[in-house]
Amino acid sequence: MISANNVTYQVGKKPLFEEVNIKFIEGNCYGLIGANGAGKSTFLKILSGQLEPTKGDIFITPGQRLSFLQQDHFKYDEYTVLDTVIMGNARLYEIMKEKDAIYAKEDFTEEDGIKASELEGEFATMNGWEAESDASTLLNGLGIPTELHYNQMSTLNGNEKVKVLLAQALFGNPDILLLDEPTNHLDLDAIAWLEEFLINFDNTVIVVSHDRYFLNKVCTQIADIDYAKIQLYAGNYDFWYESSQLLIKQMKEANKKKEEKIKELQEFIQRFSANASKSKQATSRKRALEKIELDDIRPSSRKYPYIDFRPFREIGNEVLQVTNLSKTIDGVKVLDNISFILNREDKVAFVGSNELATTTLFKILAGEMEPDEGDYKWGVTTTQAYFPKDPGAEFSSNDTIVEWLTQYSPDKDTTYVRGFLGRMLFAGDDGVKKVKVLSGGEKVRCLLSKMMISGSNVLILDEPTNHLDMESITALNNGLIKFPGVCLFTCHDHQFVQTTANRIMEIIPNGTLIDKMTTYDEYLESDEMARKRQGVANEVVEDESGSEDESSNE
Repeated sequence: MISANNVTYQVGKKPLFEEVNIKFIEGNCYGLIGANGAGKSTFLKILSGQLEPTKGDIFITPGQRLSFLQQDHFKYDEYTVLDTVIMGNARLYEIMKEKDAIYAKEDFTEEDGIKASELEGEFATMNGWEAESDASTLLNGLGIPTELHYNQMSTLNGNEKVKVLLAQALFGNPDILLLDEPTNHLDLDAIAWLEEFLINFDNTVIVVSHDRYFLNKVCTQIADIDYAKIQLYAGNYDFWYESSQLLIKQMKEANKKKEEKIKELQEFIQRFSANASKSKQATSRKRALEKIELDDIRPSSRKYPYIDFRPFREIGNEVLQVTNLSKTIDGVKVLDNISFILNREDKVAFVGSNELATTTLFKILAGEMEPDEGDYKWGVTTTQAYFPKDPGAEFSSNDTIVEWLTQYSPDKDTTYVRGFLGRMLFAGDDGVKKVKVLSGGEKVRCLLSKMMISGSNVLILDEPTNHLDMESITALNNGLIKFPGVCLFTCHDHQFVQTTANRIMEIIPNGTLIDKMTTYDEYLESDEMARKRQGVANEVVEDESGSEDESSNE
């Protein structure tokens, strides 16, 4: 068990948390939710001991081991992948190194032998002999192949490092597990593996995530941070949302009845307070009126942007034709002879782990990269708006937010432009902020403003939910659902994909395309996915069956 006792954390003069009392019990997975800036990551750091509270204390059951997801991707560059994972259990790793140092001595003494024996006993008690195989199992489950397990961390790319650090946090069956955005930069297969791991994990888990589907799958409790307090709700994210909305509705209805009663009492008092025969009744009603208190209904501190993509022109029947498109990057053929036709009602989700291929295709279709072979043709009625995976280059100027968005607006009137920014929660003085100092989430909201103001009828979005809070993800999800045009997108949020897409495409590692008119959940259950998970592509299956036929004929 881990608990916070009267915890207050002050940032300047403003308390981020105030007198928080909460217990996290073994056997539960707690989803820690709240608006951006509510202090979710800060609270995890306080629980893990990385930050000291201004007041109050954190209590952990004696003897229990706490593990948390590291955020510094360069911290372990000098270590091997396997060592990095095993370091998740600091004492076990320390024993391993102590043993190695003793056995490496040339002048091995009797004292060294006694010490080695003690270490071996503790090592065995901690299941040390299974450490490497357990670490490998975690890495393989998250999609880090065996051939990388003895590599230096410095040789891995960013996404691979994220997976290794997650394996480190999970290693050794910790009693308390703290995970801050564990699904960030994970492909959908790795997220599915993590979901199953946490569902079957018997100890205490506290997780921060913007992935609603993930929270619904793994959480048994929701801890909601709002107005510097933390309120516990039983159930998953959807249950929290329904419960919190129902509670507000019930309080409003109760207040309405109280207001009606107050009005009734006030009218009686006003009519009969001067009437001698009714004065006792009027006095009685005055006392009753004084006892009625309206519930203090504080609206949530959460803010939802208003995302509404309205095309200037209705899209025609001819949208996009891609013919035999191929592209090689750094000697690897990421697109191999890809062909498809888009229809006027298509909302296509590109899924799978081959993110480079999807980003390359999107850049080609947006006109930012040329294919090596093949071509593509947009319909004459189409206009495209593109959301790049790495938007940094868009914000290198010294422009203010208003100046930056005005250059993309068909109407240069400042009031018109500020209207779009206001929808995306840029109010008042926010408009004069320089774009080069914006946070990741603010840059994403600027780009979405740019896409809205363009009036395009085709949207191409490469990981648009990165850096967004849950409220903005929900708003974008709803905006794309009701968008009357065509969209191509990639996203790691399961619920976002399932509720938006009516067509699924996946560029598998050999650069070829799987294309299905289906929902995402149906695609995950399909034969193509089953074969892909076994590492067997369709053409390989056909080749092997052909070889068997030939050998049997012989």
